[in-house]
Amino acid sequence: MFLGFILMQTNICFAQKQTKKDLENKKKQLQKEIENTNQLLSETKKNKKLSLNQLVMLNKKISVREELIATINKEISDLNYQINDSNESIKVLQNDLTKLKSEYAKMIYYAYKNQDAYSRLMFVFAARDFEQAFLRLKYFQQYSEYRHKQAERILSTKKTLNEKVQDLESKKTDKHVLLGSQENEKNNLTSEKSEKEQVFSQLQDQESKLKRDLEKKKKDAKELQQAIQRVIAKELEKAQKDAETANQPKPQKLTLTPESQQLSNSFASNRGKLPWPVAKGIISERFGVHPHPLMPNIDINNNGVDISTSAGSLTRAVFDGEVKAVVNMPGAGQFILIRHGEFLTIYSNLKDVYVKVGDKVKTKQNIGSIVYDEDDSKTLLHFEVWKGQTKMDPEDWLYKNN
Repeated sequence: MFLGFILMQTNICFAQKQTKKDLENKKKQLQKEIENTNQLLSETKKNKKLSLNQLVMLNKKISVREELIATINKEISDLNYQINDSNESIKVLQNDLTKLKSEYAKMIYYAYKNQDAYSRLMFVFAARDFEQAFLRLKYFQQYSEYRHKQAERILSTKKTLNEKVQDLESKKTDKHVLLGSQENEKNNLTSEKSEKEQVFSQLQDQESKLKRDLEKKKKDAKELQQAIQRVIAKELEKAQKDAETANQPKPQKLTLTPESQQLSNSFASNRGKLPWPVAKGIISERFGVHPHPLMPNIDINNNGVDISTSAGSLTRAVFDGEVKAVVNMPGAGQFILIRHGEFLTIYSNLKDVYVKVGDKVKTKQNIGSIVYDEDDSKTLLHFEVWKGQTKMDPEDWLYKNN
């Protein structure tokens, strides 16, 4: 029973350590994201003029802060469970120790009452035959061994009990620290929500300007999609001409050479593990359809993700590939399209470009610098991932902890 109890406790401790480690890693990641957001928010605030980017940064920070508080709550909940479990374990060990001591006390008393060596010897020789004498002698030996093992069990149980008590005190200290951290994060959240309300209220006076900015953004996004489709069409046209020259059927979609297929398979196998297209940044606008941060009645449709980074940042290739297009978008910087077999990655809103069409690029190779918007004090990279002609959510492909 005692051995089974110890094994059960060992398995529980291992599972708890795994969960605790996971939660601590997540907490560190969220704290790092808040720190990055604070740095970007500080850059934005250097421009005394309020901007939508400031509201976006605050929304992002509030969202991450709420997730951090939820993670701390989970840690506290797990600790409460562990503390209750430790209390129960201590009760079981205390009961076991009481029983062991009681049994041992009885054995000591019996040994005291029968400590006369002559009496024990007479008990052995009084046997009716040799076999019974041997069994009686064996009984004394086994009894002595049992007494010795009982003493060892008492010492072992005492040790385990002391360790459990120390572990319980450690958990209570951890809980106290977490409760303080939770209170601190809640205060930060309250302050950030208050700041957001102030910024939100003041920005509403700029609604007409923000609507014009939104229309421009939609127009730029549409032109970018058309440019990407032209690049894909050009690639398909080239493949069809090559097939015609070789007297082969014309392909209706982009075909892959064995080398390109291998590259495509390698890209696909790295889903969720690709490096970010910037060294440091946060996703300020996600993929797909979502409400405008200031005008919730207006939806925004993003074909990729917008990544906010610091001024002067460079963009880098997320995987090995070949540059298929470098296009200047009037009023919206430049964009680069890189092909990775069946997959395409697009890096938009660039100031300077360091590659040209036909260049083979390597993972994390710097390929251009990102435009800095002085009006909004922001540096924003627009990043897209396509599989053939299908747009994909880049967050599903990027490493979760950049």
